[in-house]
Amino acid sequence: MRSPSTAWLLGGVLLLAASGSCNRTVPGNKSKGRSFIGNVDNSPVVAGRGVTVKPGFSVDEFSTSVLTGKLTTVFLPVVYTIVFVVGLPSNGMALWVFLFRTKKKHPAVIYMANLALADLLSVTWFPLKIAYHIHGNNWIYGESLCKVLIGFFYGNMYCSILFMTCLSVQRYWVIVNPMVHPKKQANIAIGVSLGIWLLILLLTIPLYVVKQTSYIRALNITTCHDVLPEEVLVGDMFNYFLSLAIGVFLFPAFLTASAYVLMIRTLQSSAMDESSGKKRRRAIKLIVTVLAMYLICFTPSNLLLVVHYFLIKTRGQSHVYALYIVALCLSTLNSCIDPFVYYFISQDFRDHAKNALLCRSVRTVKRMQVSLSSKKFSGKSSSYSSSSTSVKGSY
Repeated sequence: MRSPSTAWLLGGVLLLAASGSCNRTVPGNKSKGRSFIGNVDNSPVVAGRGVTVKPGFSVDEFSTSVLTGKLTTVFLPVVYTIVFVVGLPSNGMALWVFLFRTKKKHPAVIYMANLALADLLSVTWFPLKIAYHIHGNNWIYGESLCKVLIGFFYGNMYCSILFMTCLSVQRYWVIVNPMVHPKKQANIAIGVSLGIWLLILLLTIPLYVVKQTSYIRALNITTCHDVLPEEVLVGDMFNYFLSLAIGVFLFPAFLTASAYVLMIRTLQSSAMDESSGKKRRRAIKLIVTVLAMYLICFTPSNLLLVVHYFLIKTRGQSHVYALYIVALCLSTLNSCIDPFVYYFISQDFRDHAKNALLCRSVRTVKRMQVSLSSKKFSGKSSSYSSSSTSVKGSY
């Protein structure tokens, strides 16, 4: 269980870094929200006849350094590009395998298919996010597309958390209750999946209601979600993101960790022969790996979110937003890792993925299976006939 403890150790380090960062005061800084604060810029603007001047915002020195620094203009687009290049084809293939190659729709397959769909929907919008950061955090695609991008971004993260929680609970339920009818489980999984999509749709509505773009007059850029008015940050967005972190991360994370720990205990206490023991050890390693991935991908960003608002409430300021956007960016690596988790979890997925990569059709695979089974049958028949002949000869 070293990997999960490493994830919590990482969270502790982030906590210390966040606490230390709030002691460094930047002149004029009063960051008080999930995003940077944008104060209305009332400086006089000289405009010619027929020229429309955008209502602008001003930001402090710390916010300016982050918005113009290499952290957001180089590091973030590089990570997002890697996630897009790897995540788009891998999740596309995973979804195709689950929908068109896997005939038995077990609950685990249903949850993994929904997880792949959530990752695919999020990764599809990454080119816009990459272009935004490369062009100096300047959003040129309009308010509506900004809202859609942010909605899909956060929706995917919390969708992934909920579906991975369902997957962990379902696997534990199968170990404890192996005699439950698969069809009944599949119907429950479909209902739960529809409920999760509806819940995420409702939870992301506030992101579509609030204005997400802000024009920074001094930098001559329009940000997408990175700068919001102070009254929005310390009011509605404060309660909104804090509720998400607690209700849609901490509670599911507790359920996921509990399910995996109970699963490991059940497997360790079960009596098995040597061959089954190897499978059990492999299953335990896989469980630890999935749990570690879950905690490492999602814990830092959600933990920093809670720390961020805790510092705001107790000290009146917080400078951890730069750490938060880095952690949020790294959490998207989950979209790259998920397809490989499917590969190691499911034997059927491995077989179907190999056949898909080798361009084998379903009909070809069936022919190969029939041919292989006939060879095995003929081998058994020949051994039976030879043994019968030897018996007759002895008489």
